[in-house]
Amino acid sequence: MDGPKPFLPGLVDGVLPMTNAKEAAQRAEIVRQAVSWVGTPYRQWGASKGNAVDCGMLLVRCWIDAGVFEEFDTRPYPPEWHLHKPEQIYLRWVETMAEEVAAPQAGDIALFQFGRCFSHGGIMVSPTRLVHANAHWKFCSYGDLFETQLALIRPGVPRPVRFFSVWAKLRQLGGA
Repeated sequence: MDGPKPFLPGLVDGVLPMTNAKEAAQRAEIVRQAVSWVGTPYRQWGASKGNAVDCGMLLVRCWIDAGVFEEFDTRPYPPEWHLHKPEQIYLRWVETMAEEVAAPQAGDIALFQFGRCFSHGGIMVSPTRLVHANAHWKFCSYGDLFETQLALIRPGVPRPVRFFSVWAKLRQLGGA
């Protein structure tokens, strides 16, 4: 099974043109949405707050529920493709909606390499903390960029992580 083809979802009316005030309000709402999912059990393809969520659908639901993007769905995507194939399904999808940034802000995306490609993501709630739906812990939780499971592949080997901003992309699309 191949992953979904990347696409830019429709924007909710009024999102553009982007202003500093809109960006600040949207970032705060994305963080509020992400925190509201903490404690939700992990399940592949889940997208029901309190019942089931995976790391990709956590991002999707937070953006939709925060009023940034119209309804869209990235499912189905192959479970555990990252263990067997180098295809950057998750990374390609995020790159359609966000621009890579050097330092994350609250509301930005963190993508981590697990297996052969970037296959795990979360929403930054501070410069070093994120909310992510974690298959290892079996639920959506807070994480820290420096905790062993996220920061290291194995002792002494750092895990690749990249950060992306939806707002950097929106500013390209709609000015400001």
